[in-house]
Amino acid sequence: MKKGIIFDLDGTLWDACEKIAQSWNICVKERMPDLDLELTEEDLRGACGLTMTAIGNKLFPMVKEPERGELTAACCDFEVEYLKTNGGQVYEGLEQTLKELKKDYGLYIVSNCQDGYIECFLEWSGLVRYFEDTECFGRTGQEKDRNIVLLKERNGLDRAIYVGDTATDQASAIAAGLPFVHAAYGFGTASGADAVIGDISQLPSAAAKLLAD
Repeated sequence: MKKGIIFDLDGTLWDACEKIAQSWNICVKERMPDLDLELTEEDLRGACGLTMTAIGNKLFPMVKEPERGELTAACCDFEVEYLKTNGGQVYEGLEQTLKELKKDYGLYIVSNCQDGYIECFLEWSGLVRYFEDTECFGRTGQEKDRNIVLLKERNGLDRAIYVGDTATDQASAIAAGLPFVHAAYGFGTASGADAVIGDISQLPSAAAKLLAD
């Protein structure tokens, strides 16, 4: 029986919101210098977990379409290039936890991010060797629950859990038919999760219970 742990990225594996806000502000000033807008780290943190289209709608309601979509796409593209050299904050203890989990489970990432963003995380963190596969909205154009199912089927997982930090992550896990582990140290809240962890180091114990034979 093949068992897996599928992770959300932002607020679960790392926090790159400070650097993302910096990159978006640079891009906005270059693309729309007359737009009186200064995005904050909290603005970006509050948008994490949404699809790129939804993020644009949330952060740029004052910009009409199609310019809003074009600005959002430009910010997402610039963000990937910016993070390649500026990175984010990987949560403490992550590599040791992944090393422990890798002994018993396949490890994966599914995020609502743009294509190339997960790769930035893997390159910056140096953790690429721990993950077997990834999927994202930017690659498939599908919502997170569908991407979870797609990855699960593609990798032949008989059983899996999804680890995320928001109620949206929980809803996606439920829609995909997976138990949900709430990373309560992250950006959001959730109620009635199958397990709650206050630190990434607590995941092996929670996974052992949820994926027991």
